[in-house]
This record gives sequence, C-alpha cells and structure tokens, in this order.
Amino acid sequence: MPARLLAGLTAAVLTTAALVGASTAQAAGTHRPARSAAAAITAAAVPRHAVTGYWQNFDNGATVQKLKDVDGAYDIIAVSFAEATGQPGAVTFRLDPAVGYGSTDEFKADIKAKQAAGTSVILSVGGERGAVSVSDAASARNFTDSVSGLMDTYGFDGVDIDLENGLNATYMTQALKALHDRHGDVVVTMAPQTIDMQSPQNEYFKTALGIKDFLTAVNMQYYNSGSMNGCDGKVYAQGTVDFLTALACIQLAGGLDPSQVGIGVPASARAAGGGYVAPSVVNAALDCLTRGSNCGSFKPSRTYPGLRGAMAWSTNWDAANGNAFATQVGAHVHGLP
Repeated sequence: MPARLLAGLTAAVLTTAALVGASTAQAAGTHRPARSAAAAITAAAVPRHAVTGYWQNFDNGATVQKLKDVDGAYDIIAVSFAEATGQPGAVTFRLDPAVGYGSTDEFKADIKAKQAAGTSVILSVGGERGAVSVSDAASARNFTDSVSGLMDTYGFDGVDIDLENGLNATYMTQALKALHDRHGDVVVTMAPQTIDMQSPQNEYFKTALGIKDFLTAVNMQYYNSGSMNGCDGKVYAQGTVDFLTALACIQLAGGLDPSQVGIGVPASARAAGGGYVAPSVVNAALDCLTRGSNCGSFKPSRTYPGLRGAMAWSTNWDAANGNAFATQVGAHVHGLP
C-alpha cells in the first residue's frame, strides 16, 4: 500500500471514534422535471436523488460519444476535463477533435438540449493528469474568473472539482464561494479519492464543509484505492458493499448532509485499475444507507433516506458496457425514498 494511504489510515483511526454517532439533516426534493427552452440557460434543479456521469472529451478506448448520445438516466453530466493554462489557477477547455464535433456551436447546442431535458451539464476540472493549482488569493481569483468565463461561453451549469494531486482548502473554498457569488444557482460537485475523505481535517473534506451551504454533491471515487478505514475504525477492501457503505458513513458522520453524498464507481471493469463492482452491489449499498437493508457486515447506526445517489466513471465506459449502470443503478437511484 502506498505511503500516503498508510498515513491516511493512521489519521483516520484517530478520528473515526468521534465520527460515529454524529448526525446530519436530510434534504427533500423530487426527481427532475423537463425544463422549458427559456429555463435551459440556467442551472438545472438537481433532483433529490441524482445520477452523475463523467463524459470524456477524449478517446481512450471507451465508446466515443457526443453529449446528445449520453443516456437520459444521468441527471448531471460532468464534461471532462478543463485543463490548466500558463496562468496560475486559471483553466481552459478545448473540444478534442476525436469526439467528433464539427463545431463549438454544435457542442453548445447539445448542452442546451440536455439542459432542456432537465440535466445539469457541468465542467470537470482536473482528472488524473490535471495540474491545476489554487494556492493563493491570486490563483483563486484566476480560477473563479476562468471557470465563470467558461460557464458563460459554453452554458455550463457549474463545476466539478476532480483534483487528484491535492488542493488547498483555504483558497479553493475562496474561489468556489466567489463563483457562487457570481452564479447563485451554480452546481458544484467534487470527486475526491478515498484518502482525501478519511477525516474532516483533510483538505478536500475541509473544502466540502467550507461550501456546505451550496455544495451539490461529493461523489468520492470508491476505486483505485486499496483498503481503507470505515467510520467504525475497521479496514475494508475495495470492491465490496462494505467498502461503499462504511466509507460513505465517514462523510455522513463528518458533517456533510446526506443530500451531498454520492457513491462514485467505475461503469465497467475496464474503466479503472481496481474497485469495480456490479450494479447490484451499488444498489445494495444505496439500500443499506437509505433503508437499512441489503447491508454486508457493516450496518450504519441510522439510515439516510436523503442520500444524493451515485456517480459513474464514465458515460463512455457505461455505453461500452451496454449502459448497465445507467439502466440498473439509474433506475434504482430514482426509486430511492
């Protein structure tokens, strides 16, 4: 196990006892309605229970899609990825020719069409190879300015933070609050690695809590992880229902609202190096957390009916796998209490 994982496990042991037994509120809402053309230029009202999927702006062997091809079960589509520029903190976005769009206008039209159907389309920042750094006030302003500009240019509903090489909670929180000041209905999601959410003292976790008043969802990556601590202090192996439920419990007990917690998994075995689980396992974890049924050896001390839902990496890998995630997990998420 990498040293950074061992360090995270050690820190988590010191905090899990305090986490167990904490409680959070539950959010209310309904599944999304279709929006009028006039409303399509504003952020979608994310439904009570939502399915998030990352759309690949590149070809890595998965099914190449245009946005219009993404299965309708996805309530939030995260366009992947915005990339760093030469200006600290600033990001940019360019369509990859491999995706097949003939023009930027065609891409924008697909965004509007998805929004008109009730789907939020947001821009994901980072990814595995992302090198965006927001580490001081100036880079925080650059981040806010550039993301806001891309939202205006393309019509994105918000932003997803998928920085896998660390972040600074103070300045990322500052940047996201400034973005929210400009776009009050902004959709903000996050996709931290498991190590980043083992304790409320971790920078990613602190960022999530720092924007809790408008954060949409944290869809932690329950994959490419190795074994990690659950909220009961026990170690769980990835690729199991217990891994999903016991690690979600840390976020729920650590201060996030159930409506801000989602389960992020690979859409197929080829989509990640490890941690893939069948849709039935994701559904069992959702049942365990929301209803107290279909649990493994770990069972949370309470249920969280307001849990936001689930996330897939990616819509492209899902398409390559017959849209099993969208069909099976999507239907299950939308049927949660």
